[in-house]
Amino acid sequence: MAATMKDIARRTGLGLATISSYFNGGNVREKNRIKIEEAIEELHYEVNEVARGLKTNATKTVGVVIPELNNVFCAEIISGMEDILRSHGYAAIVCDCRTDKKLEKEAVDFLTRKRVDGIINMPVDMTGAHLNEFQKTGKPIVLIDRMIQGISCDCVLVDNVNAAEKAVGMLVEQQHQKIGLIGGPDEVFTARQRMLGYMKALKDHGIAVDEKLICHGDYTIQGGVQAVEELVKENPDMTAVFVTNYEMTMGAVIGLNEMGVSMPEEISLVGFDNLPFARACRPALTIVSQPTEKIARETAQIMLERLEGREELPDHIVRKLQTDIFMGKSIRRQG
Repeated sequence: MAATMKDIARRTGLGLATISSYFNGGNVREKNRIKIEEAIEELHYEVNEVARGLKTNATKTVGVVIPELNNVFCAEIISGMEDILRSHGYAAIVCDCRTDKKLEKEAVDFLTRKRVDGIINMPVDMTGAHLNEFQKTGKPIVLIDRMIQGISCDCVLVDNVNAAEKAVGMLVEQQHQKIGLIGGPDEVFTARQRMLGYMKALKDHGIAVDEKLICHGDYTIQGGVQAVEELVKENPDMTAVFVTNYEMTMGAVIGLNEMGVSMPEEISLVGFDNLPFARACRPALTIVSQPTEKIARETAQIMLERLEGREELPDHIVRKLQTDIFMGKSIRRQG
């Protein structure tokens, strides 16, 4: 028969309240902690997480819902968060919704039934409807990368307007005037923010925004291929392109290669994310690099602070992080 907390109490001579406090992360005197841990080892005691979850309403699990598991940006963040959550005794249940609003809601509903202690979400449905039921539980929600109007929760973002503004400004400083943009879907928060940064940089340098130089992709490799082909064909005087996510950056490089357009001699290019890929390209790409490790750390830390019930925390935490630019050789000065 499996050992119980009562067996540990008998073996140590301690009260059940002390044993329970130890298992629930409470303060226990050092000498008592040693006694308890020795008894656990001797009795081969194993915690019944399901039973404990029913009693405490805590399952020591955190749900993570992301758009695409094969997206490098998502994968790096998940990996970092899992390490931190695991070190604090929490397991992550990761759900990939394939950038599908229906699948995203199904994932959140599934996690709600699993009674996870909190949800981390890089949202696809920007109405936030998929989170309404979980929000009623009062458990914490932390959004990554995208804000949702009307949803009261914490959020960890990159300053996407500033990131795009810096990238395009750098091209203008190299005397580029005809700068194409391969942006994301209009309904995605980050895509809109990067578009704003692109337009702001042009306007600040006295360059009119030309709609012919703007093409919206779908955050896929093939979307990047199609977008760069369209921009090159429609704008023979275009000298540079800013691509606003990693998959489309890869697609744009493939598209230029397949069309026989040399980089940077004919087209200068600034991409987004994945430093190893940028360094592997010839010439090495200049890219906007998002701080995925810091995003993971900040997100996990906010979730843990909420789960610990830290009373001094504000009602809503919004952390806005800055990007870096990796300077490759994919930009050439005009003139």
